Amino acid sequence: MKAPTLQGEMIVLRPIEARDADAVYELLADPEGRRLVGGSRQYTRSEVPAAIAQATASDDRLVLAVTANGDDEYLGQIALESIDPVVGSASVTLQMRPAYRGRGYGTEAIELVLGFAFDGLGLHRVGIEVLAINARAKSLYENLGFRVEGRLRDAHRDGDGWCDGIVMALLEDEYRAGQPA
Repeated sequence: MKAPTLQGEMIVLRPIEARDADAVYELLADPEGRRLVGGSRQYTRSEVPAAIAQATASDDRLVLAVTANGDDEYLGQIALESIDPVVGSASVTLQMRPAYRGRGYGTEAIELVLGFAFDGLGLHRVGIEVLAINARAKSLYENLGFRVEGRLRDAHRDGDGWCDGIVMALLEDEYRAGQPA
């Protein structure tokens, strides 16, 4: 799938590229970031270019770099994954580099991707799984209209313990109801 460029007020979402490899490595190497999204795989710097190439070659995945308006620096990434045009569904993932969390970039990135998913791709449902330990993310998704659908008990590692995954989704009619007229 050809990745679009999506323009927002604060950010631009653009296709992720090989030149982003160092910043992607910083994101993937951040222990707290991996913990908050349930990432268990640790990448070496040399593995990142191949991971980027693999992610961008998939027909059912769209991976976009989050950049600030006027600056092309990779701040994080958002992906629309498991895109199924027949069923009309996909899931979304978001990760921001440590210095760019809590600034509103992630919120705007999700809003832009939801607009593309529902208006551009004609999807009916966009899901997300958020870890129970990530209350800030859960609150963000609820504020964007996502609803809790269920809980995956002890589905992720959290250090030496376990953590639940909270399954959430936003349906097209819920998205449209939350949009300004």
